[in-house]
Amino acid sequence: MTLLDDGTRQEVKKALGELPNAVRLVMFTQEFECQFCRETRQLIEEVASLDARINAEIYDFVLDKQEAAVYGIDKIPAVAVIGEQDYGIRFFGIPSGYEFSSLIESIKLASTGEPQLSSAALEYVQGIREPVHIQVYVTPT
Repeated sequence: MTLLDDGTRQEVKKALGELPNAVRLVMFTQEFECQFCRETRQLIEEVASLDARINAEIYDFVLDKQEAAVYGIDKIPAVAVIGEQDYGIRFFGIPSGYEFSSLIESIKLASTGEPQLSSAALEYVQGIREPVHIQVYVTPT
């Protein structure tokens, strides 16, 4: 049974139709899957199946500790969205509901490698001289 219905699959294909570069969805789970790990893996694999430029890589959080460390993964389920380089885009938990559209947008952004910020925001960001760690927490209601 798929998580994405036919209509959603068609919308995702259309949204991802203009990807200029390949994107890797690097997902971490474990053999004894955590709550929402199985569903997250299935979702990532379904999205990857919709476009040849998207590749799903599934790793075991316990067995592949070195790989998890490379991506800064410290909890699961986790997905790193990687374009031609690693832009630091991570999803922890299942990207469903409103977060699903964020996943699709992050795939598009990682594929282009171009931030979608105003010139004022880009100028501000370029002035930052120390590392910044931004986390956005969402919860279904």
